[in-house]
Amino acid sequence: MTASASSGSPFWRFSLRFYRQDGVADACILLQEEAGVDVNLLLFLLWHARRKRTLSASEIAELERRIAPWREMTVIPLRTMRRALKSPPTLVDGATAELFRTRIKAIELEAERLQQEAMHELAGASTMGTGAPSLEAAARANIEAYAATCGRAFPSPATEALLAALTRPECNPEE
Repeated sequence: MTASASSGSPFWRFSLRFYRQDGVADACILLQEEAGVDVNLLLFLLWHARRKRTLSASEIAELERRIAPWREMTVIPLRTMRRALKSPPTLVDGATAELFRTRIKAIELEAERLQQEAMHELAGASTMGTGAPSLEAAARANIEAYAATCGRAFPSPATEALLAALTRPECNPEE
């Protein structure tokens, strides 16, 4: 995620700051590849944890139901194309193909931003989640509820890396 952190919703700005932290991108990609995690949904749950809010498995399942069509229609095909172009066919010059790949990456990021902005709107229009005693308790509860919704355990080193990053001071500036 490389877009400007100066625009967009508080959720988008949080996501950009958080994703740039050491180890976060690797942990998110590992969870995406090994556990089928929607990174935007995971970030949404961690953003809620920063607000000391926990979401139930049923709330997460409803979010998943609402965002899945967008992800399946836009984000995943763009990601697949971008990844395929790491080794482009020889028809197009390598440098030209890389420029095209970079443009696709920007469009993929825009699709993710649009998903996050829509998720932020959903959060603003509801009383989503319940209060938690601490950021860490909320984050652990949200990750566990998401894992339960996915029907599989998430790799512990990845979740611990995210939890550690979430409590770093650079992740928690004033919104």
